[in-house]
Amino acid sequence: MLLNGSEILIECLKEQGVDTVFGYPGGTILNVYDALYQHSDEIHHVLTSHEQGAAHAADGYARASGKTGVVFATSGPGATNLVTGIATAYMDSVPLVAFTCNVGLPLLGKDSFQEVDIAGITMPVTKYSAIVKDVRQLAPMVRRAFRIARSGRPGPVLIDITKDVTAAKCEYSYEAPERILPKTDKIRNEDVEAAARLIEESERPVIFVGGGAIASGAFEEIRELAHKIDAPVCDTLMGKGAFDGRDPLYMGMLGMHGTKTANVSLHHCDLLIACGARFSDRDTGKTSQFAHQAKIIHLDIDAAEINKNVICDTAVVGDLKESLKRILHAVRELKHSDWIEQVQTFRALHPLAYDKSRLTGPYVIEELYRVTDGNAIITTDVGQHQMWAAQYYSYKDPRTFLSSGGLGTMGFGFGAAMGAKTARPDKTVVNIAGDGCFRMNMNEVISSVRNGIKVIEIVMNNEVLGMVRQWQHLFYGERYSSTVLSDGIDFVKIAEGMGAVGIRVTKKEEVEEALKRALEADRTVVIDCRIDKDDMVFPMAPAGKPIESAFDQTDLEKSNEE
Repeated sequence: MLLNGSEILIECLKEQGVDTVFGYPGGTILNVYDALYQHSDEIHHVLTSHEQGAAHAADGYARASGKTGVVFATSGPGATNLVTGIATAYMDSVPLVAFTCNVGLPLLGKDSFQEVDIAGITMPVTKYSAIVKDVRQLAPMVRRAFRIARSGRPGPVLIDITKDVTAAKCEYSYEAPERILPKTDKIRNEDVEAAARLIEESERPVIFVGGGAIASGAFEEIRELAHKIDAPVCDTLMGKGAFDGRDPLYMGMLGMHGTKTANVSLHHCDLLIACGARFSDRDTGKTSQFAHQAKIIHLDIDAAEINKNVICDTAVVGDLKESLKRILHAVRELKHSDWIEQVQTFRALHPLAYDKSRLTGPYVIEELYRVTDGNAIITTDVGQHQMWAAQYYSYKDPRTFLSSGGLGTMGFGFGAAMGAKTARPDKTVVNIAGDGCFRMNMNEVISSVRNGIKVIEIVMNNEVLGMVRQWQHLFYGERYSSTVLSDGIDFVKIAEGMGAVGIRVTKKEEVEEALKRALEADRTVVIDCRIDKDDMVFPMAPAGKPIESAFDQTDLEKSNEE
């Protein structure tokens, strides 16, 4: 059938099973929005308050659902406002397709109004980016975009379309979407056998789970491996939920703000099995001393990650779920009772702890876990609150902890929460934010109210940039340069002014009631939790130091006494 470019784009989205698009209209993308209007009963559009919020919402939708997120933006500043969200998705391997529209072909390269080379700008932070200048290439390019975003190691793709292409016509024929199969062509039997041999020779194994476990859906395989070889498990920020946080074998998060149990156990293990983890500096600390006493098996879909940050003894390259299936078949059942007992001793010696006499971030997170029975989807912004959410809420299912790990994007959480709630309307969705982060994208509260997307926003309000202040306190002689936010802003009034419910919490006794009231509300709720500006996240390993050197409040006090 003969269709214009805008209609072809919409038909291609329908081919791919897209039911939701996040975005913000503008001049060059008007034809697309006009076509979208005609299909509003098939594709739901969520209008955000800013393009960055739209990108984060599409990202959150993808993380919560496992589908590909889709975002629309117009040319120039509309397109560039997507870049932070695209880079966030790229660093965390999230499948997302961004469609922008540019000026007409005759105006390209002439510094026309709102013209920018967005395909060039986003090239370093996408799996693929391109501009479509011929309507006959539009449908193949859209299909290619979704295939690239979903295949192998997932990630974002950007397709820019000139405005004249959105108006030009050509023949369109339906094509069923290409089935994306797990990447298994590089999984070699000899690598699987080498991994199985190291596992069977080990006496003190540790399984280290990263975000690749979420992307591959390898949850059952990781659980089965842990129990078959009797190995304790730790995870990265991105791997949370891939292994049940309530399982007796679970040690907590590894790294700079990981549990001492996980960090110390890694220092004593003789084998580390890394499953879909890229050995980020926040996980490894000083890489030359990271698990230096242990053999390392690295399982990852991306060959470029092998030996990039940490040298391994053997690797299996390919889809993690399939790699684990083959290893499970090759390895016999093992018992490591002495090792498990030693890890339990570490756990008893080094529990997570905080001051329970007053209102703190960890207390709020623990109450949230209790009130929601651990069944909420938790999104976070970036900072102290993010670490508390990772430490004190037990994630039993995948795709229930959504956070910006690689890029560390302040302002990510609320948009992501909107996307997650759109993808999973049956779930309670809570964003944990700091007051610094909330200031960045609080305008999206308006979007959630307007679109009827109910989320709960918990603001850990200490009137400072908490994590930066913590570093200034510990390593910069308490010189709090540009990190104090005590300007009298009233988040409750702001929330109410944007049509949401605002609740203020100033003491422990108010937390349970506030959470229950938020769960019962019929629209978005902002809870302003007033915590102390000097509360810190512990444990903490200084940047560039071995992770087993992580210290907590007790260690800090002893050090100060000395």
